Amino acid sequence: MLPILFCAALIAIDQLSKYLAVTLLKPVGTVTIIEGVFSLTYVENQGAAFGLLQGARWFFVVITIAIMVGIVYFYRTLPKEKAYGKARFALLLIVSGALGNFIDRFRRGYVVDFFHARFIDFPVFNIADSCVVVGTILFAILYIFVYKEIKAEKDAAEPENL
Repeated sequence: MLPILFCAALIAIDQLSKYLAVTLLKPVGTVTIIEGVFSLTYVENQGAAFGLLQGARWFFVVITIAIMVGIVYFYRTLPKEKAYGKARFALLLIVSGALGNFIDRFRRGYVVDFFHARFIDFPVFNIADSCVVVGTILFAILYIFVYKEIKAEKDAAEPENL
């Protein structure tokens, strides 16, 4: 039940931030927070990350559902050991972010983006995007560096079957 509440809280924060962006930011377009560094810029993104595949709404709906099913399956098959708690956390971040943007695509036909890191001219993004990126990076680091070692230790501890 706790994972569902965690995801629901992240989705609620994402949706609230997007509601505020539509209500308060859309009329003005951009609000500079730190000149040349960071601003809030209202963008209606009909594509994927960085604006790729503009207008492919139903493609993203279908792909999101398929990916969500895969992540939920993978989450449920992870070992119940404490060492895999961080992987579960990473997967919950990914699921929450994907669902946050899914809601936008389904409801509005586009995703509301508003954070703009100007100092690196990074594409405008939102809280859901941040969840997906942070979760994916965390999961990749865990899989490549931590869980690979755990598996190697388990394999070394198991007697070989001849």
